[in-house]
Amino acid sequence: MFEQDLLAGKVVLITGGGTGLGRAMGERFLELGAKLAIAGRRAEVLAQTANELGALNEVFFQATDVRRPDQVESLLDAVAERFGRLNVLVNNAAGNFVSPTERLSHRAFDAIIGIVLHGTVYCTLEQGKRWIKSHQPGVVLNIATTYAQSGSGYVVPSAVAKAGVVSLTKSLAAEWGKYGIRLNAIAPGPFPTEGAWSRLMPTPELKRKLTGRIPLGRVGEHRELANLASYLISDYAAYITGDVITIDGGESVWNAGEFNILDELSQDVWDALERARQR
Repeated sequence: MFEQDLLAGKVVLITGGGTGLGRAMGERFLELGAKLAIAGRRAEVLAQTANELGALNEVFFQATDVRRPDQVESLLDAVAERFGRLNVLVNNAAGNFVSPTERLSHRAFDAIIGIVLHGTVYCTLEQGKRWIKSHQPGVVLNIATTYAQSGSGYVVPSAVAKAGVVSLTKSLAAEWGKYGIRLNAIAPGPFPTEGAWSRLMPTPELKRKLTGRIPLGRVGEHRELANLASYLISDYAAYITGDVITIDGGESVWNAGEFNILDELSQDVWDALERARQR
C-alpha cells in the first residue's frame, strides 16, 4: 500500500504508545521507516513493547504522566536528546469508562479530562513552542472519537474531553499553519482493545447490537487505523490540516438518520409496503 520508506527520516512520539491503538500505530510507523518514542504511565509495559518492536527500527520509551507538565517537558527533552529532533507528535493517551453520569463524582471528570484533554494540551503546547522557536515544521495527530462531535450518553467525561481535543486541533491548525505545523485528528469508531473493550462493552449482547449498527458489519482492525495515521503524518498529506477523519465502518452515518432503523424490517414487510404504495 505504501512505499517501504514512507516515514524514513521521521521521529515520531506516541503517548499511550505501549498498548492498543498506540502500539499498532507505532509498529506501522516503524515498518515504514520512522524512529519511534513511546510514552505511558507503566514503564514495564513500555519496556516490553519497545523490546518487541525494536527489531523494526530504533525505539525509545519513557514513563510519563501526561497530566504533569513537568513530566511532559522531561519527556520531550529526552526525545530530543536521543534523536536530535521530533517531527511528529501523536496524542493517543486516553481513559474511559461507562456509567450513568449522575453516578459520577467530579473526580471522575477530573481523571478523564486530565488525561485526554489536559494531556493533549500540555504535549501539544510544549512541543509546538519548541518547533516555533527552532523554526522547524511539525505534525500533530490527535486521536479523538466519533462521539466527540455528536455527543454520547454514558461516556460523558470522555465526550467532553474529546470534543475539546477536536476544537484544539482545528483552532491550532488555523493559528500555527504559518509556522509549518499541521494538526489533524482521527475519529475512530469501534476498535476493540484488550481490557478497555470489556469495560466499555461489558456483555456479548451489547457487542452484537453494536456490530449490527455498523453498515460494514464488523468492528475495525487496528492496522486499518494505523494505515490512516501513517498517511496523515506523511508528506503525502502535506496539504491536509485542521481536519477530523472518521474511520468507523459507517457507524456514525447509520446512527445519524432515524430511518436507518428500518434496516430491521423483513423482506415481507417491505413487500407489503410496496403493494400498499401501488394501490
